[in-house]
Amino acid sequence: MGDRSATGGYDPSGIDIDAWEKLELQLEETIPNYDRVNRLMTFGQDKNWRRNVRNHASSGMKVLEVGCGPGSFAEDLVGLDVTCLDPSSEMLKVAKVRVDGARQSRGEEPAKYVEAIAESIPLEDNTFDMVFCLFSFRDFQDKKKGLSEIYRVLKPGGRLIICDAGKANWFHGLGGRIWMATVVQWIARYVTKKKNHPWKGLANTYTQYGTNGYYRNMMKDVGFQDVQGRLLWPFLMATRFRATKPKSE
Repeated sequence: MGDRSATGGYDPSGIDIDAWEKLELQLEETIPNYDRVNRLMTFGQDKNWRRNVRNHASSGMKVLEVGCGPGSFAEDLVGLDVTCLDPSSEMLKVAKVRVDGARQSRGEEPAKYVEAIAESIPLEDNTFDMVFCLFSFRDFQDKKKGLSEIYRVLKPGGRLIICDAGKANWFHGLGGRIWMATVVQWIARYVTKKKNHPWKGLANTYTQYGTNGYYRNMMKDVGFQDVQGRLLWPFLMATRFRATKPKSE
């Protein structure tokens, strides 16, 4: 782990491969209860956060969601050319049924699905108008490398929108750690009826997560411009980042 003083939290950019592979297995275990636990632990705000992010896209855009999970966000991307990327084949199986079912009901073409990690996106340069990351950035093995890959596949002038856990500073992060270690654990245990539920391990990713300022600076280092990151009301539990790839380099 990195230096707490440098990040305002822990530097998560160097999650080792064994810990990351274990994390991915835990994420797959969350599939049956993913939406319900998220809804309860955020007091239903997860839907508002997704809508907030979704509203940044305009009809006809070519968009990529990095870390699509079971399709909770992508199923409501209306009027867009959608590509869903995730490292888990199990997540993609669920997402495909869910997202394509929603798109078919609207008379839209199926989405595209790519099994890959954020740090190695097998897609061409300058392809997408917008890239979304919904509660997946925290799970990147190497965040700076993942941001660099996102930068590469964005068109000049394209935008990155991230929504993930909020951590304004160390003190704010302490409150988040207590929440993750207590209330979230009780909720997950209640929903799953399991003492050793997968959210036990996922709480660690918040502990290892840096602050908003740390990631704003990281995005600027990668080359993004107009970088913004702010906590979302009313509970300040999530942060929305916005960044733009320059129109010319």
